[in-house]
Amino acid sequence: MLTKIDELILPDHARLEPKDECYFIGEYTKGGGYQYSSTNQFVYNLKKSVTRRGLPDYHYKTDAIHRAARELRQSLNPEFIALATFVPIPPSKTVDDPLYDDRMTQVLGQLDATADVRELVQQLVSVPEAHFSASRPGPQEIYENYVIDVNLIEPTPAVIAVVDDVLTAGAHFKAMKRLLMETFQDAHIVGLFLARRVPNTEIDG
Repeated sequence: MLTKIDELILPDHARLEPKDECYFIGEYTKGGGYQYSSTNQFVYNLKKSVTRRGLPDYHYKTDAIHRAARELRQSLNPEFIALATFVPIPPSKTVDDPLYDDRMTQVLGQLDATADVRELVQQLVSVPEAHFSASRPGPQEIYENYVIDVNLIEPTPAVIAVVDDVLTAGAHFKAMKRLLMETFQDAHIVGLFLARRVPNTEIDG
């Protein structure tokens, strides 16, 4: 089931504003490790590096992609799937980078055969993965590294679902929303996340 980010949990995601409409399925506990919960293990498997491709443990990543598509499909109304244009948040690496990981595009590709899935937003240069970076970039910095693929803007979407694996501060969603709103002024934009990061009281106090 999808849960909406409301005023009670909005402070956990510093870059989001009350006007932002975002939903999530599970909760990932920061710093808890893969053994902390089923969702933590799922996220770790989903984010497994593509450098593991061809090795015995890589099936955990493909299994997580299948699970993500199944849970997202079960969480959405068929009417919404038919209406929305699904846009994955780009990974940290560009398409020509050997470490490019299109896991969210793969998830959306398994959502429904009739779903409108478009990689509308592309990243200009590769950056460190956010969860490995000492300092997370803000929405402005992320926005400046994004560009719309003009070959994919037609037909004009009425509803855009920006999709990613884990909602942390919300900076990537805000950058995506800004760019998409500049291109599709009349579109209704929502965020869909497989999980949201929740504070770990043992670490954060």
